[in-house]
Amino acid sequence: MKRVLFVDDDSKVLDGIRRMMHAQRECWDMHFALGGEAALQACEAGAFDVVVSDMRMPGMDGATLLGHIRNRFPASARIILSGYSEAALAIRAVPVAHRFLAKPCSAADLQSTIERVCALQGLLNSPQIRSVVGAVGQLPSLSSTYTCLAQALTNPDTSINQVAGIIEADVGMSARVFQLVNSAFFGLAQKVTNLPGAAAYLGLETIKSLALASEVFRVFVPDKRIPQSVCESIQQHAHRAAAIAGVLPMEPKTREVTVVAALLHDVGSLILASRMPDQFCAARSLATRRGCRVFEAEEELLGTSHAEIGAYLLGLWGLPDLAVEAISHHHRPTRIPHSGFDSSIAVYVADLLAHDLEADPQGSAGLKIEASDLACLEALGVLSQFAEFRQLARQSRN
Repeated sequence: MKRVLFVDDDSKVLDGIRRMMHAQRECWDMHFALGGEAALQACEAGAFDVVVSDMRMPGMDGATLLGHIRNRFPASARIILSGYSEAALAIRAVPVAHRFLAKPCSAADLQSTIERVCALQGLLNSPQIRSVVGAVGQLPSLSSTYTCLAQALTNPDTSINQVAGIIEADVGMSARVFQLVNSAFFGLAQKVTNLPGAAAYLGLETIKSLALASEVFRVFVPDKRIPQSVCESIQQHAHRAAAIAGVLPMEPKTREVTVVAALLHDVGSLILASRMPDQFCAARSLATRRGCRVFEAEEELLGTSHAEIGAYLLGLWGLPDLAVEAISHHHRPTRIPHSGFDSSIAVYVADLLAHDLEADPQGSAGLKIEASDLACLEALGVLSQFAEFRQLARQSRN
């Protein structure tokens, strides 16, 4: 049974949450803390799977509380409840919160969010992932440019021009970020020729994620036994999936996270190719012999797949939690609940459509999709829209 702690400085609010979540009492062991100090005492008494805190509290606000919990109880998932008028405050919680929920929040939204963060935490803390990460060995360090950028963005007073200056000092990263910004991913009306303009249009978090993408493709060099063409095809597929994700029908904020997740969804394959080349080759050989997909062969050989491996690494490197979630589930999106066409569904769809384009560039053979994917699309409620998505994907090449 999952242990969930709700924190607020108003006892009436906590009573309201208790009534709202009454139906979950058989599934969750729910506790309620009046303020940040009481919450820390509760955590000391027993670990929680999830901590849900209000943002605005006297003495110790939600961001400060979740910062303490991150440092002292890192296995706990952390969720902030924030009002629309508290945007400036909520920025402080970006480095410490896994999810944000706007108040007022429905019982269904709160339940779904808690279930999803629990699913992701469970997946990334599994023994299989730990075993593979241990075999991968020490992960490469990110460049000093990216480290400076990440540190700068923890300060809410950092300006767009300061962020642009950090990236512009690294010629290679600057060129790669420009390439990504001006690709089809974001559908910009005109070419962006300066980094402040790109950051202003896309937002600082998206620029940070694109910088991370450029770093990932730089640091994971495939083992010399693996043909360069294999890893080039992985990167080309990633760019194609990101371009498709950029044209799928989503809200702008959702699109930004989705595009980044689609761009990085196969990073786990690059990790295996560079750090576990024997297993990388064995999985592809098994997939060919069995006629199954590579991720299924990886699951049989390793107990996990490149999806979860990549998500684990990117989570350590600070990719937004929603993007980590979409990457980890991009082959099995029905593992988590959905309330609409979210990033996880969109990355799954973009991956399918990118493979479709690669198998049939001209679209002359008609749509070929496996029965398991048809069933998955139907379960996700998007099967009726898939033909429309396919048309958008083919237009994204133009």
